[in-house]
Amino acid sequence: MDRVRSAFNGVMRSERYSRFTLQPSENGERHAEVKLSEDDVVEEHDSPSFRLAPPQQNRRSLIFLVLAAMLLLLFGFIVGYATSSKHQAEPPVCNQTTQSSETARTPAPTKVQPADVPPQLSWKDLTKALADQLTKETLQKTLGTLDLKSRSAGSVEDISLGNRIFEQFAALQMNPWTDVHYVQLQKPDRTRPNQVLFGSEVFKPRGFLAYSATGRAQGRLVYANYGRQTDLDLVEKIVELNGSVLLIRAGNFSFAEQVENAASRGASAVLIYPDVEDFNLNDDVELYGHVHLGSGDPYTPGFPSFNHTQFSPTRSSGLPKILAQTIPAKTAKSLFKQIGGPVASAGFKGKFTSVTYSLGGVQNITVEVNNQLVNTEIHNIFGVIKGFSDPDRFVVLGAQRDAWGPGYAKATVGSSVLLELAKAFNAMVETGGFRPRRSIMFASWSGGEYGSIGATEWLEGYMSSLDKKAFTYISLDGMVMGRGSLIASASPLLHSLMEDTMKEVEASKFIASGTLYDVMGGARWEEKVMRPMAVDDPAYPFMAFSGIPSVSFHFITNDAEYYAYYGTLLDNKDHLNYQTNQHTSEIAAMAARFAGQMALRLVHDHLLSLDVSRYVGVLTRDVSRVYKRVRTLSQSGTLNGVSPDWLSRAQGSFQRAAESIRSAVQNTDVTDPEGCRILNDRIMTVEHCLLSPYLSPVETPFRHLVFGRGNHTLASMAASTDMEALRTRLALATWNLQSCSNAMMGNIWELDNQI
Repeated sequence: MDRVRSAFNGVMRSERYSRFTLQPSENGERHAEVKLSEDDVVEEHDSPSFRLAPPQQNRRSLIFLVLAAMLLLLFGFIVGYATSSKHQAEPPVCNQTTQSSETARTPAPTKVQPADVPPQLSWKDLTKALADQLTKETLQKTLGTLDLKSRSAGSVEDISLGNRIFEQFAALQMNPWTDVHYVQLQKPDRTRPNQVLFGSEVFKPRGFLAYSATGRAQGRLVYANYGRQTDLDLVEKIVELNGSVLLIRAGNFSFAEQVENAASRGASAVLIYPDVEDFNLNDDVELYGHVHLGSGDPYTPGFPSFNHTQFSPTRSSGLPKILAQTIPAKTAKSLFKQIGGPVASAGFKGKFTSVTYSLGGVQNITVEVNNQLVNTEIHNIFGVIKGFSDPDRFVVLGAQRDAWGPGYAKATVGSSVLLELAKAFNAMVETGGFRPRRSIMFASWSGGEYGSIGATEWLEGYMSSLDKKAFTYISLDGMVMGRGSLIASASPLLHSLMEDTMKEVEASKFIASGTLYDVMGGARWEEKVMRPMAVDDPAYPFMAFSGIPSVSFHFITNDAEYYAYYGTLLDNKDHLNYQTNQHTSEIAAMAARFAGQMALRLVHDHLLSLDVSRYVGVLTRDVSRVYKRVRTLSQSGTLNGVSPDWLSRAQGSFQRAAESIRSAVQNTDVTDPEGCRILNDRIMTVEHCLLSPYLSPVETPFRHLVFGRGNHTLASMAASTDMEALRTRLALATWNLQSCSNAMMGNIWELDNQI
């Protein structure tokens, strides 16, 4: 090639030559402009012009021009041949799409890969490489190194463990960084312990509920089962609840919701105990938890607790105004022996054999809570494997690092899986030829036991940009609680991804043979596996506060809904090994493969594996309930001048927008990076646009129209009794849903008369 170029240049230098450029004419056609050598140019009025050459010189020029054109054609042919050969040596482009779970075609093995081009990997190659990295041996080793006797948030052990994780990320060249927050944690006062006085007995429990109101409260002791609204309705028909102290058994839902329900009925305090029917624990086991009906630092609601933020003291609307305290089972037995009053119905009776379950309402009891706020420094640790096409888009894999005691199931397993996934993906990139299109972020949170404080403070700190960059959160907390069953909670956008992954990941042989999909119910897997996402789920603030699709899952003992040792000092290695029949590391490896393969799909495919159509059924169900409620109120004359038709039309717009995205997914050329990015932008708007823009995150942090908490949700409107408030909420919900539909359509000029 160099010789040809040299010969061509030699010819050109030996003769005068002309240079051709194509210039557009006024009528749009293109013509050749001939620029002669400087000798042919004369100056006239200080501007260049061209003079005609003699006829003989024109013929010489024509000959050289023909020769130059032939040489140019020859030169172009040689360049084209060389380029074509180069392309044939390169591997074919993977055309894997988001919605397909089929194995991509493997390049022919006879192709020789250039030294600087990594071999093309099929989907089967990638999943096998990931599974090979996540073995029971590697998990068992990491579980051993991260097993601690104590790891409370902000403690020396917590900070030290965070530093170890930081060093691991650094060794993997993951550019680790630390996110520091200064938060208010409520802890017992060692000099003034909390206590319960009943008759002549004084009880001083060691367990506590963070963020309880403090002080002293007295009232009649009343037993209220789990403290659900239905339970309180039944008790209130028999016993006065206003000013009472409610005795409630743990389970079914969060401590915070139990306390909120009690406060709504005028109770002055709540005592929560573990009944043997729900928790197979010794009588003296203490319970720990928090009662903030929210997440994050409750004294910086809606904004981060960075040390450079100087705000006046603010209280979260989710902080309780009444006292709350846990008591062990043996204390609850003593209270039941003296409570008196009517005998409870069969549905209220637990399994204490030596007591009578009575409703009480006869004798007074005194509760004293002396917890104190402690300003605490906590560290979140991050590492990242950057994507090769869209590095500014990322999936987040996160696990809390702290716990009330050993926290083996709550924190050790998740943190171990987090590290092993980081190592696995790093190895796949460094030595396995994997090139993720998007980035993978690994996060180790602190303050999880106090209500996902570390994670929520991070979300608050970067609220304005995270929804445009973080497209999914996968929680690794509590992944292993037992063996035999799987329960999960997730945004509807992730249901299809979960199903596809379950079909590909083999179940541990210690559970059953076959894929997770086969073992967990096949076509009816959602009915068996999926649960509504609870407010105390570590993935909840990502979805309901920040509008990031999120998922959490737990392998658990058959027929169980929660792990008995959560929130106790007995959450240790021995108890989890008992629940897994000594196969914790094997089940942890399977859980890691399940989480890792979901993340792998999200960063590998050209189009995001978020199925917008899954939201259509959810919204149709909820809008239908509101529609029926409003129609009933209108027909009865209770609500006048209000029609639910506009809300129904907005739901129809959402359905058409979802269909538009589905059609675009099927028709988009996945080899077009810009086209894929535009479509992915539309997909990423869905979850965040379902957050109500009309609410303050300080007063109502969980603003999600479907899965949030507050009067703005569709579920709340379907049960509303406040007619004036319903008018406004219905209008705001209608436009919230319509605005989401508009955003999903993409370009503003494509909205008119379409949705």
